[in-house]
Amino acid sequence: MTDFFTMQPGETAAPLPPGPVLCQGTAGMRRIHRFFLWAYDEAPGLVRSAAAGDTARAAYVGDVLGNFDKVLHMHHEGEDQSMYPQLAERAPACALHVAQMLEQHRQVTDRLQGIEPVRLRWMETADAKAGRELAERYEDLKTVLNVHLRREVTEVMPVVDRVLTEKELQEGAKHGIDQLDRKFLVGYLGMVLSTNPPQDQKEMLKDIPAPVRLGYRLVGRRMYRKQYATLFPGRPIPKTL
Repeated sequence: MTDFFTMQPGETAAPLPPGPVLCQGTAGMRRIHRFFLWAYDEAPGLVRSAAAGDTARAAYVGDVLGNFDKVLHMHHEGEDQSMYPQLAERAPACALHVAQMLEQHRQVTDRLQGIEPVRLRWMETADAKAGRELAERYEDLKTVLNVHLRREVTEVMPVVDRVLTEKELQEGAKHGIDQLDRKFLVGYLGMVLSTNPPQDQKEMLKDIPAPVRLGYRLVGRRMYRKQYATLFPGRPIPKTL
């Protein structure tokens, strides 16, 4: 089976600067990108799973998708502020790749801004027309993400590993975390873990502060399982550590 993060014909990695590896950005980016790939592959079907007029289902699904959208936006915003400016300054030969990634971020932002009012309207009414539009908008967003999420990992992150420190990378990853509901966060961790293979789950948990790990084991894992079962009735729940 071909790994998703494989460069496609016509794609070229940014020039790799000399020097040692300073951080593990590529590995971490693969993990969060696996979650986004899963989330937005499922998003159109989740919208279509709510029957016309079923406002309870639309409100639940719309709230989950809204949180996913917020995490995606914050993820890109953090990169725009704490990764790409440093990359442009420290590896100027990557200027073209930086410009491409920032343009793809802009395309994602435009689509998220278009999705939000439709999502909120659909959550209130479960209107069939709004649901069709929302599902189509998520299909469009998925198409953009499937290109961006691959190219960022394969073309840019090997350079990031050599020009950013682990501390700098972690600071960028924390961007906007305080804007998220704590209850959502512990359940969201289960979603991220479940979209990664066991060894990656182990590495992720090692990097998470001990109080968060404890909170996940006490309540987060159970919340994740409940949320997954509600989103996908009858589907086996992926295991997490």
